[in-house]
Amino acid sequence: MPLENFHPSAALSMGVELELQLVGEHDRDLASAAADLLELAGRRSFPGDIKPEMTDSMIEVATGIHERYPLLRAQLHAIRDALLEDAARLNVSLCGGGTHPFQQWHERRIFSAPRFQQLSGLYGYLAKQFTVFGQHVHIGMPDADSALRVLHALGRYLPHFIALSASSPFSQGSDTLFDSSRLNSVFAFPLSGRAPFVLDWARFEREYFVRMEDTGIVRSMKDFYWDIRPKPEFGTIELRVCDTPLTVDRAAQIAVYLQALCSLILAGEDPAPQEDDYLVYTYNRFQACRFGLEGLIVHPRGHAALPLRDDILGTLQRVLPHAERLGSHEALTALHDMVKRDGNDACRLRGVHARTGSLLAVVDAAVADFSR
Repeated sequence: MPLENFHPSAALSMGVELELQLVGEHDRDLASAAADLLELAGRRSFPGDIKPEMTDSMIEVATGIHERYPLLRAQLHAIRDALLEDAARLNVSLCGGGTHPFQQWHERRIFSAPRFQQLSGLYGYLAKQFTVFGQHVHIGMPDADSALRVLHALGRYLPHFIALSASSPFSQGSDTLFDSSRLNSVFAFPLSGRAPFVLDWARFEREYFVRMEDTGIVRSMKDFYWDIRPKPEFGTIELRVCDTPLTVDRAAQIAVYLQALCSLILAGEDPAPQEDDYLVYTYNRFQACRFGLEGLIVHPRGHAALPLRDDILGTLQRVLPHAERLGSHEALTALHDMVKRDGNDACRLRGVHARTGSLLAVVDAAVADFSR
């Protein structure tokens, strides 16, 4: 089957998907409550989209299509408020965070849906280990070739989004020493990583997708777990490296940072991507996962290493004119303040653990943050 045609969408329109944890009120472990929560949400006019995820202790919610930060943020708040109301009826809490601090993957149950059962049969224990929680951001592209160009240009900035969203320092009861341990679970899948370096959509379809399809390994773009992938049916590119932040405000801020950065790239204010840019890609991605804002980033052209924190702050300044035009100056100012002073969500969760010595307190903090 040929690759679906790329359906252009409004340039720089955006949508957000959040994978959320369902947490028991008393033991603070993950709760097998997805089916019940989905049933309750289906009884109301839910202010977004809601669907199951791989295991029955998680759900995914999605916004509609937005062009401006205030409306995106408002819908995320409405989705959150509806979820909290329904979850309270089930004695279940909700929270963000890229991992649950102490859940045991072998206790999870695959959600009863054909696709998830098929993936479980294919990937074995990796499917249950995929009880991790991410934020995906879609940005509308005017045409297919622009989508590929922006996708590859964003590779240089990918560590920014890992470090800004990192919220998974604890896993299976231990401090992993990573700010984003969630991505280690994603990297285990054979079709993860980065997209092949092709800048022409017709070539991408002819020389890559069709040949991959002929192997029998893939059937659609859904089968690729790339860090950034094109979504031809939506006319977007989809960023997939972010942990789910602890608050919906942070999720909205990260989305509009990506929007402003895509605006800068589409305007031709960034160098055209080259395949050699990927020489430092894996190292930079590791630095962001391991050390978060304290990591280093190697520039793909000059190969100078500088603190990731400084690179983010400098880029926020560069995209500021685009953010002002798009109405997201307030959101980028909040991100700037977080990078400059407060630290990311992983830093916050480690701080809670340092004060209390309790992973239960870490979950309590994540639950409290989600409701504010």
